[in-house]
Amino acid sequence: MNTLKAQRRETTEKAKRLRREGYVTGNLFGKQIEGSVLLKIEKKEAERIMRECMKGSQIMLDVEGKEYDVLIKEMDYDSMKRSIVEMDFQALVKGEKVHSVAEIVLHNKDKVLEGALEQLLEEVSYKATPEHLVDKIDVDCATLHLGDTITVGDLDIAKNKDVEVMTHLDSVVVTVLAPNNADIPSDEDAEETAE
Repeated sequence: MNTLKAQRRETTEKAKRLRREGYVTGNLFGKQIEGSVLLKIEKKEAERIMRECMKGSQIMLDVEGKEYDVLIKEMDYDSMKRSIVEMDFQALVKGEKVHSVAEIVLHNKDKVLEGALEQLLEEVSYKATPEHLVDKIDVDCATLHLGDTITVGDLDIAKNKDVEVMTHLDSVVVTVLAPNNADIPSDEDAEETAE
């Protein structure tokens, strides 16, 4: 499991100044934590976690030597500056269900030779205890053909008895549509073939 090092942040330390100094700000909250703990994380450390994990990932958070089993609840990314600015974490309680999301990752998209692959759902919302949390859902598109559709109910997470899926099971994850530039016969073409 990934470990992220963080430091406590004083309420007097302004987020903007910390970001200029090379930190990412954050919060740690949870049932067994009074209020929330303000954090500052070295930017390089936050970027490493962002490369390896995603929203909904379970990691260890080391706050000045004290370790917390946490869920990444939010990762705010500034696309203009191309940098992460804020991370929020929920401390997990053993045996207690927590609400999270699992990111859907499509594989073998290039193997879909007929039609255009369209992803309609990026993540699945669910509840599970810490030991049954799901980081991501892998979907193999290699066998998909024109007209095929995969719904949430078709995914492995929906068949997992330890996970309570909150996203509607009929929600479409991915579908293969006829490409937009497919040749549609014009009226003239139809007349020529009729003659």
